[in-house]
Amino acid sequence: MSEFIDNRAERREELKAIIKQLHGGASVDEVKQRFANLIKGVDATEVSELENELIAEGMPVDEVKRLCDVHVTLFEEGLAEKGLNDEPELEPGHPAHTIWRENRILDNLLDQLDGKLEVLADANALTPELTASLTPMMEKLSEVNKHYLRKENQLFPFLEKHGIHGPTQVMWGIHDDIRGYLKAAKQALTAGNRSEFVAQATEFSEAAFSMITKEEKVLLPMSLESLSEAEWAAVLHGSEELGYAWHRPVIIWEPKISEPLPDTPAGSYGEATDSTSSAGSLDAVLPLSVGGLTLKQINLLLTNLPVDVTYVDENDRVRYYSAGRERVFPRSPAIIGREVAKCHPPSSVHIVEKIVQAFRNGEKDIAEFWIQMGESFVHIRYFALRDDEGSYRGVLEVSQDVSGIRALKGERRLLDW
Repeated sequence: MSEFIDNRAERREELKAIIKQLHGGASVDEVKQRFANLIKGVDATEVSELENELIAEGMPVDEVKRLCDVHVTLFEEGLAEKGLNDEPELEPGHPAHTIWRENRILDNLLDQLDGKLEVLADANALTPELTASLTPMMEKLSEVNKHYLRKENQLFPFLEKHGIHGPTQVMWGIHDDIRGYLKAAKQALTAGNRSEFVAQATEFSEAAFSMITKEEKVLLPMSLESLSEAEWAAVLHGSEELGYAWHRPVIIWEPKISEPLPDTPAGSYGEATDSTSSAGSLDAVLPLSVGGLTLKQINLLLTNLPVDVTYVDENDRVRYYSAGRERVFPRSPAIIGREVAKCHPPSSVHIVEKIVQAFRNGEKDIAEFWIQMGESFVHIRYFALRDDEGSYRGVLEVSQDVSGIRALKGERRLLDW
């Protein structure tokens, strides 16, 4: 055992040294042999655990992302003989099988995009014909966001429950890189900028294909080793709300479990999840500061607000989201009980932490942002919640598409439906 511990410690230090080389300007080709020798005989799970430890020790996520690129390059070189497309030994409809199935469609779409990029390399401009064929293709590729959202909101919370934090942060950061390339490519296509479109679409294609490899050679083996059958059932249960990319499972996978379905990882924090436990009945009236409502009425009220509401408690855990018709940002049940910092991509975590700390210290009570999301203009506000004694009790996030409100002019004094 001591030899295993010593080897693991040595590998961790060697990984740090490799990352420092990359940070210093070394290329993937320069360090890949050193990395290959280091991980010989080590499975993907241990490499991910080592990456997890590096982040836990304070190494920035962006630095570990560099190491991830080396890891994937080695896998891709070995796949020429083994083949990436081998179907996993899983029942169709299982969440991991669905990830694999969507990847086959994405792989095909990326091949089609690469063919278009080869044509564009020899073209002088984006012709109307090329633009007309590329526009629907880029829209179809945009479906990949649903694929990533399910990972971020459904799979990652359960991995975090098992102590796997670093790899999920690294992967989320890469998701955002891919989204950025795709957005920039679509903007360049709309503007008719051939060179910029080729550059951004090429970055997107390469990064998206590498992500397929990361998922199938690192993420899925690690997840299948870590998650129980019941947890996979919970991943599936929340996936419907977020949707599927290109392929909705035709066969509904039925897990072989007898225990209750763990809707979220919240149970690991030892808190009651039975909504009737404190009130005795859904129809019991709960006295409020003014008036009283039943649990049914409270739920009805919150899910019909014309805004998107999320509550994070004083321990920085997500406790509620409104799940109404006015959804602005995607949510799924797996975020309940999750640390709020883990619900945001690495690039914006520092902003969330700054807001929460300022609220907790009593320095600020409100933070607000407004952003353009496609055709929607979204207003996002955070409110510090304090009890009658002034003690900090968490954060209320309120998001709203205010496009219609911004467009209002003049007055309307009479009812006009």
